[in-house]
Amino acid sequence: MIQDDLRGMVGIMWKDLRAYYLKPPNISWGILFPLAFVLAFAIRDGGNLARLAPGLLGLTLLFAATSMEAIVITFERRIGALERLMLAPMRLPALMAGKVLGGMAFGLAMGLMVLVGVLVAFGVAGVNGWLLAAAMLLGAACFSCMGALVSVAVREVFEAQTLANVLRFPMMFLGGVFVPVTDLPAWLQVVARMLPLTYCIEAIDLALHGGSPARAWLDLGVLALFTAGMFVIATRALARRVA
Repeated sequence: MIQDDLRGMVGIMWKDLRAYYLKPPNISWGILFPLAFVLAFAIRDGGNLARLAPGLLGLTLLFAATSMEAIVITFERRIGALERLMLAPMRLPALMAGKVLGGMAFGLAMGLMVLVGVLVAFGVAGVNGWLLAAAMLLGAACFSCMGALVSVAVREVFEAQTLANVLRFPMMFLGGVFVPVTDLPAWLQVVARMLPLTYCIEAIDLALHGGSPARAWLDLGVLALFTAGMFVIATRALARRVA
């Protein structure tokens, strides 16, 4: 049973990558859209790209991991492809994990491309490698699970796209991409602490610029909780949809 689940997860991941993710529009959306926002803000703010680098990485992970993840399950339910996948000898959580792995892998690929540019531009001295890797892995997993949850929460593709943007754009402006969370009004700081992007960017910032190890562990722990919670909710929602 476990071997069937693992084979099914890997097969679904590669199928989704080939069929949905590895297309020029998705690649450009995953990289250029966050980059355009960050560059526009950097020009307005005096060009301090080093300060905006953690936000650029976090935003790239968010948009890349959810670019197709937020609609792929809805789309496959509409065309009947999901029902065919469910005939495979694997359990429903494994099917959902395969979907999540596709979005996670694409998010990481786009994030690594941006990371190379950041490290070339600003150097690698003092970078905490293990923390950076953990933050990007958990960030990509978390945002892919968020996309999967969006995808099973609605019935139509356009509804999934709308809901995904309703979640992504507040995170983009409140999660520390452009303005540090500590500079926000107190009530907005409370809202920001409810958003997973806040913890992803904070962990990446600690990896790139140093800071409290205790804060780093807290950020990673919260990201892990967001990931697990959204995965469980998305799996249960999918089970109700196909029941």
